[in-house]
Amino acid sequence: MSVHREANESSKLPSTFDEPVHLGVIGGTGLYHLSSLTPVARLTISTPWGAPSSSITISKTSTGFNVAFLARHGIHHDLLPTNVPSTANIAALKKLGVKAIIAFSAVGSLKQEIAPRDFVVPNQIIDRTKGIRNSTFFERGFVAHAGFGEPFDPKLSAVISKFGHILEGDNVKLHSKQLDNQDLTVVCMEGPAFSTRAESRLYQSWGGSVINMSVIPEAKLAREAEISYQMIFETVVGNLKANSANANRLAVAVIAELEKEITAGNIGNDLTGSMKMAVSTSTHGVKRELLEKMHFLFPGYWEVE
Repeated sequence: MSVHREANESSKLPSTFDEPVHLGVIGGTGLYHLSSLTPVARLTISTPWGAPSSSITISKTSTGFNVAFLARHGIHHDLLPTNVPSTANIAALKKLGVKAIIAFSAVGSLKQEIAPRDFVVPNQIIDRTKGIRNSTFFERGFVAHAGFGEPFDPKLSAVISKFGHILEGDNVKLHSKQLDNQDLTVVCMEGPAFSTRAESRLYQSWGGSVINMSVIPEAKLAREAEISYQMIFETVVGNLKANSANANRLAVAVIAELEKEITAGNIGNDLTGSMKMAVSTSTHGVKRELLEKMHFLFPGYWEVE
């Protein structure tokens, strides 16, 4: 299905939706039209941090579970990794009620055992971005610090790790800490140019498994927003059509499993309340305009006399 046809079909959907949406998927437009899901709304959401990369498509599973889809680089993929409005993306999903996010992105391998067309579920990050990207909702006048020792949700990783067997293709594998019995570290670089050979050798010596341009600041912002988060990488060298088919296959299976886990309260609640006591700024130093912005994410968390 072409992007033009997708846009025409989405424009016919309702522009409002009043049900809670607990699962978000960030990735490309190809994930909007999974065979197991029915699009029911297309939302344009404004946030105090600006507009998201794209409108958000709400789809339902066959049992009525709501899933929000957002195109990280825009529906025409016209945003560089540095220019993705990640603060607005995460804020918009939080406003919808999203408790957990699975994000899809392309990746390059730094290890021989991670082959073209393999999928990778990392559990650690090395940040090699340049400080250009806004990686926090907080700023001077309202300061807080989020824990980031485990940048991804181990529960989400464990769920995704169950579905390596559904990937099609000769020797195509799903890699995760659970399956590989070792840490899998993604190095996030600024881009848009790829790394030099010397840089790649350096990242390998650091224990890097794969290299990407999108996981930061997305993972940091999701943590601040108290949203469980896991990125799934596909090594894109090779058959792009087959990669897309496997990404869709994996997404369908994972969404079906996460519907059960989120509905049962097993995933998406571990971070609830974690930011309430993380603020360092005294009540006398809080800027009211910043507090109002934070109420968009956390209604009723902080009040200043």
